[in-house]
Amino acid sequence: MSRIVHPIEQESFRRLRTRVDTSGFRPLTRAVVERVIHSAADLDYATDLVCDEDSLTAAHAALHAGAPVVADVEMVAAGITRRETVCRLKDASSGPGLTRSAHAVRLAHEQVGPGAIWVIGCAPTALEELLLLDARPALVIGLPVGFVGAVESKAALRASGLPAVSNVSEKGGSAVAAAALNALLYHPHFKENA
Repeated sequence: MSRIVHPIEQESFRRLRTRVDTSGFRPLTRAVVERVIHSAADLDYATDLVCDEDSLTAAHAALHAGAPVVADVEMVAAGITRRETVCRLKDASSGPGLTRSAHAVRLAHEQVGPGAIWVIGCAPTALEELLLLDARPALVIGLPVGFVGAVESKAALRASGLPAVSNVSEKGGSAVAAAALNALLYHPHFKENA
């Protein structure tokens, strides 16, 4: 079943494209960049986001083949449409040297194993914990927000070599992380260069 796009959303994307040129991006990168910009009304994401088309293509295939989706917090999960998510924050507890968000990542990893798509938009400690695990993700959307640890955790994600979407600034958050995942959900199945 194809997604019906409301006229307001169509007009919003039309206006977005008059304000920032996204035509040079490859298809999935463009979809992610535009959906993230749309979610935040922040044109700076056109140069702030770091995406790799090959990673997005593999993640798109995994997502549409049923790969589990893990969210770090309920706000991220709530923003992901048309897909069930795993979020274990309600089951997690904090302790010495371990935040609730980090514990939730451990619990989710035990539940889903390798091959999941991880969507982290709130807690840098969740992203840091994921990088310590042998998660072997299909993709990590690492867009935690904040002034403590966010930039560093995203830099560590990029340095890890894992397939990822991240950004270089302190910006991020639940809405933009969910938007990046939704871009992959909404994008039709395709074969590039076909």
